Amino acid sequence: MILIGQFDSPFVRRVAITLELYGMPYEHRPWSVFGDADTIAAYSPARRVPVLILDDGEVLIESAAILDALDQLAGADRALTPVAGAERRRALKICALASNVADKVVALIYERLLHEVTSPVWIARCGDQIRGLLDALEAERVVGGSPWWSGERLSQVDITVGCVLRFLSEAQASLFDPAIWPALAAHGARCEALPVFQSIQQPFYVTPPRKE
Repeated sequence: MILIGQFDSPFVRRVAITLELYGMPYEHRPWSVFGDADTIAAYSPARRVPVLILDDGEVLIESAAILDALDQLAGADRALTPVAGAERRRALKICALASNVADKVVALIYERLLHEVTSPVWIARCGDQIRGLLDALEAERVVGGSPWWSGERLSQVDITVGCVLRFLSEAQASLFDPAIWPALAAHGARCEALPVFQSIQQPFYVTPPRKE
């Protein structure tokens, strides 16, 4: 398999960590959505990452779809996301909340990177959305008090939230106060202490778009 995208993206990183945990070998191509946009377009028309090329040549796009395919390849007994029922719905909900945080962080990055005159209204709205999402995630995390989100076993929820928290804390550090969201801060630290998280990481950096 071939994984396209840089590890400072929480979406790419969560796919890579999942591949490692499943023991699925892959080649990594750390292409930038700005610097390598035309190359990425050959696989993803939207020029977005991650992209995963399977061994048979099939191309998968969007991290949620990629993770669903990897869960199926791993099998129900090993799947990092519950396969059915209320547990699956809750896991997908939490992953969606975390993914929305990442989407809003990306929106703020692009607003400041691409516009000479930024919109205070838009920046404030994104900030409010991020804080609201973090409040929801904090409330979900304190339920149960288990080592990981759903018990003793690391799941896709843990991976996704951990990757998003790292991205948020590096890309928009002013929006994440550990004192306000202590359960999330502890969760992020627990994830980053794992060898698989330490082996798959990249300091956040935006490759500026090429000037025409």
